[in-house]
Amino acid sequence: METTNCALLTNQGQFTVFKYGDRVIRFRAPYSLEKYTEVKTWDHGYIVVMAKYAHNDKSEEDYIDLVPILEDLYINPDVFLKPIKQVTIE
Repeated sequence: METTNCALLTNQGQFTVFKYGDRVIRFRAPYSLEKYTEVKTWDHGYIVVMAKYAHNDKSEEDYIDLVPILEDLYINPDVFLKPIKQVTIE
């Protein structure tokens, strides 16, 4: 997979961080999130991830919908998300 078509997902403190190209989008993460462990599915802004939370010994499935976040930031979701073919954990 071309790295130009790959976005990165991680967390920093209380924030989830989504990086693509020269854009870095930060938004509030669940309070007990320790780390994202796997991206299971990427579907044009909708991400199914496995995440490790402080209250659970094992990773559990969680969901991130970037479309409303992008719209709140006045970023056109269709234009921004179109070239992204893959999301990986940083």
